[in-house]
Amino acid sequence: MQDSDHLTSRFGRASTAREIQPRAGKACAVGARGFAAIALDNCKSKENLGGVLRAAQCYGAASVVVSGGRLGKYVTDTMKAYKHIPCLETDDVMACVPFGATPVVVELCDRARSLFTFQHPESAFYIFGPEDGSVRREIIDRAPLVVQVPTRLCMNLAATVNVLLYDRLMKRATA
Repeated sequence: MQDSDHLTSRFGRASTAREIQPRAGKACAVGARGFAAIALDNCKSKENLGGVLRAAQCYGAASVVVSGGRLGKYVTDTMKAYKHIPCLETDDVMACVPFGATPVVVELCDRARSLFTFQHPESAFYIFGPEDGSVRREIIDRAPLVVQVPTRLCMNLAATVNVLLYDRLMKRATA
């Protein structure tokens, strides 16, 4: 192994380049390829949208796409992520899938794989449904991957986005 393969953390111990290192104010897996983008299909709650924008900035998401006409400034987006992450409004989230990204619906349904064993695509477009419903069936049918966070009850939308992005970060850091 060459010297460039090791980094010294702020605690003074050597670490491999795969370990998570803070860089430019956001968490990332050093040397990781690809990206994560977030889509909200018909998001209802302004508070959750603000929380999703904040999570997107914290975990380095490439963009946030929203259907349902709710995009704006929100009290829960304390970091003003909308100023730092491209945010798009659309009628159909599937029309905004970035080139090279794999659509991944996050939904509690029979087709969904458990997040515990899920392998995140290198470049993913994660699609979440509204707080008071589900991702529309036509979107689920068009997505090649469906994943669920295995819980006893439904989670809050912003919390689910945080859990999924954290899972992606951790799995990529330990791959």
